[in-house]
Amino acid sequence: MKSSFNDIINSERTVLVDFFATWCGPCQALMPILKSVKEDLGDAVKVVKIDIDKNNALALKYQVRSVPTMLLFVDGKLVWRQSGVLQKQDILKVLQTYSSTSV
Repeated sequence: MKSSFNDIINSERTVLVDFFATWCGPCQALMPILKSVKEDLGDAVKVVKIDIDKNNALALKYQVRSVPTMLLFVDGKLVWRQSGVLQKQDILKVLQTYSSTSV
């Protein structure tokens, strides 16, 4: 059974959500960066990818107007958002700032 978005963001872990589109060049550039972040942090952070074309209502709910847009949830609360591609060290710094994740 697929978890609902609310179940995912209200989990114990820090959740980084990447709103993307398959046709978006910068989104494709961000994919390996997020994969590397996930490899470094393992279970400390959950990375969720949301295709805006398949999840339009969710994109509207969070007012995603450009892709890629990353949202960071800690204990179910939105604590940070950023549009555009960030480098790995910048994403790690954000995760370190907003969560108990040691990086």
